Amino acid sequence: MGAQMNARSETTIALDGMGGDNAPAVAVDGAILAARELGIRILLVGPEAQLSAMVAAKGGTAGLPIEVVHATQVIGMDEHPANAVRQKPDSSMVVGAKLVREGRAQAFVSAGNTGALMTAGLFELRRIKGVSRPALTAVFPTSKGGTLVIDVGANADSKPEYLAQFGLMGSIYMERVFSVQRPRVGLLSNGSEETKGSTLVQQAFPMLKALPINFVGNIEGNQIPSGDLDVVVCDGFTGNVVLKLSEGLAGTINGLIRQEINASIISKLFAVGVLPAFRRVRKRLDYAEYGGAPLLGLNGICIKAHGKSSALAIKNAMRVAAQAVEHDVVGHISRGLAASAAPAGDTASAEATA
Repeated sequence: MGAQMNARSETTIALDGMGGDNAPAVAVDGAILAARELGIRILLVGPEAQLSAMVAAKGGTAGLPIEVVHATQVIGMDEHPANAVRQKPDSSMVVGAKLVREGRAQAFVSAGNTGALMTAGLFELRRIKGVSRPALTAVFPTSKGGTLVIDVGANADSKPEYLAQFGLMGSIYMERVFSVQRPRVGLLSNGSEETKGSTLVQQAFPMLKALPINFVGNIEGNQIPSGDLDVVVCDGFTGNVVLKLSEGLAGTINGLIRQEINASIISKLFAVGVLPAFRRVRKRLDYAEYGGAPLLGLNGICIKAHGKSSALAIKNAMRVAAQAVEHDVVGHISRGLAASAAPAGDTASAEATA
């Protein structure tokens, strides 16, 4: 444990102070939590005067390893990703990614515009050699731990070779960061038979099967929360629908439980005994506990936090970033791709459309 803490204390992570629906207040609070609880050095990126004043106003921050890095521009949540990155080179998002490229930080965390983060990452960090498209991941809570779904929004339109690489990158991530031996990788489809699925799924199947991973074949949506899979592969459009549906369903379940608890005096009395269990379940379903989603495939670590992130979610996104640094995720993916000879696809086209 001591060695791990020493390694983490040497880690520097850049945080987008202006990204997300609740920035900059939540970013500042999350940075303070991360500095206190995780022992990592933080470069908080954004307007220096504003952020420095907010950090100072919190009190008790003296001695915390937080440094504000000045950035004059902000990319809004609704801006066109490529245009915004090109037109705002001094935005907190572009500056944050540049800090990683320059070696001043080992990872970058942002709760801002997903497309802009992807574009900034491509422009500043480039892709790992052989990667066609970076992919956004999310860990779904299950009764047995967590299942990684890849891609959940970076690539609405995908090709079979992209899905093959997603499977390989997801497998490496689960093995290195979550210590899962021979992660079970499934391809999301509308049936378990090899002949089921869209043209994309049917063409990706043999490519995944040929990789040196533990590919178990097609799986259906109801298998994601079962915990029987470690990695679920899909295109970004499908994955984003799955992600948003899951978030909405978790919120609805929590709301229904609260309604039933308050329905009668008997329910309220009964709830006294089971409320701790309900709270534990709610915590396991809360996206804030899982922090952020790594953008795998970039030649540097970028973590996308939820746009509505709380300070707790920001802190946990910083934790995810620190873990990715500690386990050398970029290096392992690079070596894994080289060893597997996974299809590289049309890399020139991928970069041109970023």
